[in-house]
Amino acid sequence: MRVLDLHSWDVTTSEAGDLQRDLATRVVRSRCLHSAPRFIAGTDMSVDRIRGWARAAVVVVEYPSLEPVEVKTVEGPLAWPYVPGLLSFREAPLVLEALSLLRIDPDLVMLDGQGIAHPRRLGLASHVGLFIDVPTIGCAKSVLCGDYSEPLYEKGACTDLVHRGEVIGAAVRTRSGVRPVFVSIGHRFNLAGAVEWVLHSCSRYRLPEPTRLAHLAAGGRIAVF
Repeated sequence: MRVLDLHSWDVTTSEAGDLQRDLATRVVRSRCLHSAPRFIAGTDMSVDRIRGWARAAVVVVEYPSLEPVEVKTVEGPLAWPYVPGLLSFREAPLVLEALSLLRIDPDLVMLDGQGIAHPRRLGLASHVGLFIDVPTIGCAKSVLCGDYSEPLYEKGACTDLVHRGEVIGAAVRTRSGVRPVFVSIGHRFNLAGAVEWVLHSCSRYRLPEPTRLAHLAAGGRIAVF
């Protein structure tokens, strides 16, 4: 998979914040899928905080079966410390390296993290989306910023996630009676489409199958092929 060379990762925290504000203006918040995707990729990362080491994983599933057809993992040191709001500078380099190894070009990429549901509107899913220029969706387990009302308890129920008067995402119930996930635009998608494809990608679990399998692969519980 092709990965663009947008900028250096060797920046200060102040420069990183400025870079996020600039890149956020380039994020496309409209849907570009004209038909159902054939391949959907999911990414996740496991971190060894003691060693300062991480493993990024990407799993490609075929739609609509949601069966995995390609798995890639990459391990390496974490060049950045944990800084709230700057997670993409810590995780994106390894995630992008794993994506670059793919033989199959996915039509859609889901990331375990925020898209524009971020104080500067550039979370991991949006940042990575700009580097790969493929439709991306952020699907996070928790809220970074914004407020929402609890959605109804049946699968498919959702409510707006709002920050400073702007709708930046949605709290989505992917299974009846379980905690919602938080969906936001990554790049080249609109919010309604992002919610739709997260729901289409869920099977028996709370998390979409692509990111759930990537979580397992990042933990070494799925073979790489």
